[in-house]
Amino acid sequence: MSATGTTPQFSPQAIGTPGEPVEFEVERERIAAYAAATNDSIPAHAAGDIAPPVFAIVPAFQAAGMASMQVIPGELLGAILHGEQDFHFHRAIEPGMTLSTVVTPIGMRQRSSGVTVITKAETREAGGDLVVEQFMTTFVRGAEGVEDVGDEAPGHRFDEALRERDPDAEISQSFDSDQTFRYAEASGDPMQIHLDDEFAKSVGLPGIIIHGLCTMAFTSVAAIESFAADDPARLKRLAVRFAAIALPEQTITTRIWEAGSEGDRTAYAYETSSDGGAVVIKDGLAEIA
Repeated sequence: MSATGTTPQFSPQAIGTPGEPVEFEVERERIAAYAAATNDSIPAHAAGDIAPPVFAIVPAFQAAGMASMQVIPGELLGAILHGEQDFHFHRAIEPGMTLSTVVTPIGMRQRSSGVTVITKAETREAGGDLVVEQFMTTFVRGAEGVEDVGDEAPGHRFDEALRERDPDAEISQSFDSDQTFRYAEASGDPMQIHLDDEFAKSVGLPGIIIHGLCTMAFTSVAAIESFAADDPARLKRLAVRFAAIALPEQTITTRIWEAGSEGDRTAYAYETSSDGGAVVIKDGLAEIA
């Protein structure tokens, strides 16, 4: 309920309506800064020759937020969580590109504990060639009263049968004490829960938390270094469900299983846990050509 006693109303009529294009100039320095902010030492990323996979959120971030809020009532801004992220890479992002991103809300679903809103972003080069598609699922805690509208995001559920054997790779990585400050600057995501300890505690968190997309970027490094170290541009899809928070100075461990091949791609399913015992990434999927 809002302060006036009325139930905030979602806007299903916005589903299917694309937003205005947002342009972004790709600079080598910005790519390298993003790699440094996510402890990504893969040579092509660190040098700024090609963008790390999760960098694809940077040109789409502003437009994606605007598209979600075309559907979600402003009164519920504080109840929003990033639920899932799914990148489909058509080609690598490189310095010198001029990118244009259009984001469309494509679906809305009532869940048992809230509402999900799904957006689809298409990022293209100046000539119109598709570079990246990405699906973002936003979860609105405690919201209710909506009808299911539009499409679901593509699936990437973890196959539980894979647990019957040991993972094909297991990689541990640690967050730095200043990780969130570096990531906020490089990504353009200055939310207070990642930068202000007192504010984070005031909304029920234990303190500053790691950006979910920063954690996702760490897992992309784990997958690439394990299975595509010779050519990081071979990564064609990266999808996760954000399941729990991670904290600065924690160590996370990503366990990866080969999950089958189709055509020229091999799928790798993964899950990431923190040293605090929580599973922070579920339903991880990396597809490598």
